[in-house]
Amino acid sequence: MKLLVIAGARPNFMKIAPLIRCLNKRKSENDDVSVSVDYRIVHTGQHYDQAMSQRFFDELQIPAPDFDLAVGSSSHASQTANIMTKFEPVCEEVRPDWVLVVGDVNSTMACTLVASKMGIKVAHLEAGLRSFDRSMPEEINRLVTDALADLLLTPSQDADENLKREGVPAAKIRFVGNIMIDSLTGNLEKMHSCTILDDLGVKPGEFVYVTLHRPGNVDSSTVLSTIIERIRQISEHLDIVFPMHPRTRKMLTQFNIGVNGHRALKIVEPVGYLESLSLSDNARFVLTDSGGIQEETTFFRTPCLTLRPNTERPVTISLGSNRLTHIDGISVDVQNILRGPIKIGSVPPLWDGQTSDRVLSSLLDASGF
Repeated sequence: MKLLVIAGARPNFMKIAPLIRCLNKRKSENDDVSVSVDYRIVHTGQHYDQAMSQRFFDELQIPAPDFDLAVGSSSHASQTANIMTKFEPVCEEVRPDWVLVVGDVNSTMACTLVASKMGIKVAHLEAGLRSFDRSMPEEINRLVTDALADLLLTPSQDADENLKREGVPAAKIRFVGNIMIDSLTGNLEKMHSCTILDDLGVKPGEFVYVTLHRPGNVDSSTVLSTIIERIRQISEHLDIVFPMHPRTRKMLTQFNIGVNGHRALKIVEPVGYLESLSLSDNARFVLTDSGGIQEETTFFRTPCLTLRPNTERPVTISLGSNRLTHIDGISVDVQNILRGPIKIGSVPPLWDGQTSDRVLSSLLDASGF
């Protein structure tokens, strides 16, 4: 079985790493050529700099990509078109049986469109997630990808229900669990040896981990300045560790919003995967608009405030440690967290570190092996 594995942006790398390890293990242990899997990695280059891309390949021990499309940053339409134009020749050269896409970035949708038009089967890992907010580009990517995919690999049971409501046949859906947790559990030992807390001079349970990058939070001067003020207020009681996304840094400069001069507010460059895990595990709470961090904090049972009006990961709220918040409610929500226990919530079903095995089994089964 010939397989193309697609990765384009930072969240994708954590999702393909355990699957690549699973594929390599099977290749080394299985002598039956009738069920061998020949995979190639395609890096679209949607995230392309050292901090957002190569560092994660190195930390997660992902092999160098077989194809690097190097599309870079541009508008949604231009980036999607560039990925499609550069991915089509790869499909023509390899002629894979399956294209496996992950997550909900532009690369996910663009490669799905190309493969579908070429008659190549598509498997979508992390299918069925819905925010029900079509103003989010990611929601459009999810809807298009799931409508075209031949195999929908879901991380939670609510995702199964979303797909069934949209008319996807049950035979196409496989509840495999959360592939992000495979990466997390596979890196716990390395995470525990990470020195990020000492490097920043913060103590477990005595700091807040902040990440912000979504346009709804950083592309408005009024909204962004209000968020920074709320963060400053929190820093009067707890240290703040704020690895700043390039987009956020750019908008702060553009809007002339100052963030310096506060000892407890530690603005740093984007951190690596292991450092981010350590910060999520050890923070008193997390303030974020990231999808992946909602999942990681749920596994660690660290209180998390997601600064968004909705989430495509409702299981992190119904079972996990996540809560939605908004700029006018942050102060009250923070007070509620600080009055509560250090660890809250529970870990959802099949978030057990074994998802990659179930993904591979589902692919082989769908291929008739």
